[in-house]
Amino acid sequence: MRFSCEKKTLVHSTTIVQKAVSSKTTLPILKGIYIEVLENYLKLVATDLEIGIEHTVEVNTYQEGAVVVDARLFSEIIRKLPDAKVEITLKENNQLSIKCENSEFNIVCYDPQDFPELPSIEEEYSYEITQDLFKNMIRQTVFAASQDETRPVLTGALMEIEEDTLNMVALDGYRLALRKGKIQASIDNKVILPAKTLNEINRILTDEEETIHITLTENHALFIIGTTKLISRLLEGEFISYKQIIPKEYKSKVKVKTKSLLDSIERASLLAREGKNNLVKFVIDDDKMTISSNSELGKVQEEIFIELEGDSIEIAFNSKYFIDALKIIEDEEVYLEFTTSLSPGILKPVTNDYYIYLILPVRLSTN
Repeated sequence: MRFSCEKKTLVHSTTIVQKAVSSKTTLPILKGIYIEVLENYLKLVATDLEIGIEHTVEVNTYQEGAVVVDARLFSEIIRKLPDAKVEITLKENNQLSIKCENSEFNIVCYDPQDFPELPSIEEEYSYEITQDLFKNMIRQTVFAASQDETRPVLTGALMEIEEDTLNMVALDGYRLALRKGKIQASIDNKVILPAKTLNEINRILTDEEETIHITLTENHALFIIGTTKLISRLLEGEFISYKQIIPKEYKSKVKVKTKSLLDSIERASLLAREGKNNLVKFVIDDDKMTISSNSELGKVQEEIFIELEGDSIEIAFNSKYFIDALKIIEDEEVYLEFTTSLSPGILKPVTNDYYIYLILPVRLSTN
């Protein structure tokens, strides 16, 4: 095996696949990147047996072949090389020669035949969605997925395709994030993807309007982004019936500027963090919303102007959950909808209905 290409090409390619390299494994081969040279292109593959990433790029091929290299060592070497052409050659003694200007490394490799093949997925039918939209959908939902491994289904996000709409939903038992987007589809489907998978896809995606192709099978999902393929196992189990959780009515509806609300809650949370549950209290009445927090270190009170439709209300929330949602909403104004002080609150943008964030309140002590 022998090929050459620019250093920046190798850096970009290894950065993409390295996201799937296993960090916790007893199998040394899974800590490696599979490198194969075919005709005029280079194929790089990495997998932790849950996620697999394959990336191809054009190179100058002198001799075809394959090898597996330690991912961490290889990527660090490539990054430290001069910004020039790199020539890589596999020698007979299973050593990989990496040459760039006046630098030369020789590193020990693994047998490529020991590297696990990625699952084979028939790409007969795929859904299509623009990269910028899918990236936004991930950003606005996946943060609400659970970290609790005892409830595996909730550590992922539901991808539900209904006609030409994709619903992406994540929840952890305290909050729920729902983002809707348009997708090219003729077959309805729903799967649960690990949050880790979506986070890795998010890092590969660009803000371009180019299309991402998605193929779903019974056990796997395949994402094709340009010359990169990502294959992920799906989470097994039944996702919570989220539509039944979202309130259809409200008794109090608040219209407020997003940044004013975020800034006020962040200031109030400076003291809330010293308490046990990050609690901030909202007192909503007429055209004013008072946000307060108490702890052993003191108390804070913020007032912001609002537009109120319906009843006055007092309600408390975990400040972190509110801040997480407000940070990813792009609208200048948001609606807050409440029913009672013990019922879930709803947060959504004023200008559209494609995003809904539900958050459970914290019970206020009566003393």
